[in-house]
Amino acid sequence: SEDVLSKDAGECAICLEELQQGDTIARLPCLCIYHKGQIFMSIVFIFCLASNSCIDEWFEVNRSCPEHPSD
Repeated sequence: SEDVLSKDAGECAICLEELQQGDTIARLPCLCIYHKGQIFMSIVFIFCLASNSCIDEWFEVNRSCPEHPSD
């Protein structure tokens, strides 16, 4: 589901950018959260460079949670 982060929550496991209060996020059924609806400048994951959403780009390649691939 899509939501707005109410407090800082560490780093996004996909782009490694900080998840900050006010960021639009996607919350997966496992309760992991990732950026959604923002543009990031990450040199670590090239697909996040022009991305509108870390998790949407991730799901184009993988259909599981980046932190819980066996779920």
